Amino acid sequence: MCEEHHSGMGRRAVFLTGAAAALTLGSVNFASAADRDGRETRTVRGTLPPGAPDFVYVPVEVPDGVREIRVAYSYDRPAVPAGSTGNALDIGIFDERGTALGGRGFRGWSGGARTEFFLRADDATPGYLPGPVREGTWHIALGPYTVAPRGLSYEITVTLTYGEPGEAVRPVYPPERARGRGRAWYRGDCHLHSWYSDGRRTPAEIAALARAAGLDFINSSEHNTHSAHAHWADAAGDDLLVLLGEEVTTRNGHVVAVGTDPGTFVDWRYRARDNRFGRFARQIRRAGGLVVPAHPHATCIGCAWKFGFGEADAVEVWNGPWTPDDEVALADWDGMLAASVREGRDWIPAMGGSDAHRDPDVVGRPQTVVLADDLTREAIQDGIRAGRSYVAESQHVSLRFTASGGRAEHAGIGERLRVDHDAPVTVRLEVSGAPRCTVRLVTDQGVLHTGAPLPVSGAGVVEWRTTASYAAYVRAELRHETALGPLPGALAAFTNPIFLGRREARPSRAAGRLVAR
Repeated sequence: MCEEHHSGMGRRAVFLTGAAAALTLGSVNFASAADRDGRETRTVRGTLPPGAPDFVYVPVEVPDGVREIRVAYSYDRPAVPAGSTGNALDIGIFDERGTALGGRGFRGWSGGARTEFFLRADDATPGYLPGPVREGTWHIALGPYTVAPRGLSYEITVTLTYGEPGEAVRPVYPPERARGRGRAWYRGDCHLHSWYSDGRRTPAEIAALARAAGLDFINSSEHNTHSAHAHWADAAGDDLLVLLGEEVTTRNGHVVAVGTDPGTFVDWRYRARDNRFGRFARQIRRAGGLVVPAHPHATCIGCAWKFGFGEADAVEVWNGPWTPDDEVALADWDGMLAASVREGRDWIPAMGGSDAHRDPDVVGRPQTVVLADDLTREAIQDGIRAGRSYVAESQHVSLRFTASGGRAEHAGIGERLRVDHDAPVTVRLEVSGAPRCTVRLVTDQGVLHTGAPLPVSGAGVVEWRTTASYAAYVRAELRHETALGPLPGALAAFTNPIFLGRREARPSRAAGRLVAR
């Protein structure tokens, strides 16, 4: 049962029998705006039980003549027995256009990052969209992320300020092109958070850190909101391309939309069992973006990826500082590579992103280094989608990874070396900026070559000879030294694979055209 109390309005109760039951509580009503310069406040209290729906909606009847709506909330955080989850309650709001899946009425989301927010025509709290406060039924969206065994008691205070609306703000978005170097390797970080979701840095601060990290491009990826899109124009420049996206944070995993059209919102209110993810993956691509499952083996509640990889354009294998869940993600991705060879189907490239939120999170650790025709949104996305990329822990690590045949055949990262199965192949890795790191060459059979540690200069060359019959693909890893014997050290860098042998072109999942891989 969810019991709800309205201050000054009597007491009412709304019964919920499970996660799929009624999602809307009793409404909060305001009188008509007789005094256009006044202010009215209502408070509602309630309790959500364990097993409450993922999202609960509190309707707010907004009369005509409202200049600003302001919402504040709090909830209890009781001590819980060992092994139990405590209370965590997220919040957002939808306007009079409704809460239907797809988000036509979406006006903002702050998750658990803020205890209050406001919206009006000329301004809004970070995470929320400025715009008129129109008459009709608005909905405060509550997301009980976790609920303690005894339930979650909350209090919401809604304040309406009456008066003439301010002048609407016209959004200005960053350009889709920066000054590039032609076809070259460009460094980027596609997973970043500012104060427009649960980060603590401004776009200007993130851009300064990105430039210091040697990055050429970044991607705005706030949790469940596109409100930051209109705040990146001043931070971008000829030397920094800013892509716009979102981290779609569902209860069954997170997906980063990379480089969508400005103003694109992607809904998150579904689980894998609802069979709705494909709809929103297609929306991301229609908006010109890439679909990238993030930290697929993260251990936080709701973070592990449950939707499968059939819609993925790439997968974030390395997220922030190297940790055991990244090691699992790398092994899982390598298994997917081997399966793609075995089953003759398309493969999914790997990426990395810092997921930086606040100090001491390092922007650009790791960074994805992409071979692109220019520093534009489309060219960077083409490089990521094709797998012409490697992931490095910093700007100091640079790789050149190639495979060549005996008849002048040549292929680079993400490409295919078209040689006969028994023809000799030379794999060559040139490294700089990785002192004392060990090179490992990984194939569909596993690790087939481990080099000696690189010198303290961090530079070196490793060559290995094989055939396509022995290795269907080869990729490179650079590992730091480890004091744990046979266990591999943390990654300093890794590449997408080079495929070996002849194979016909296959349809690309994302682009819908024939590609040779």
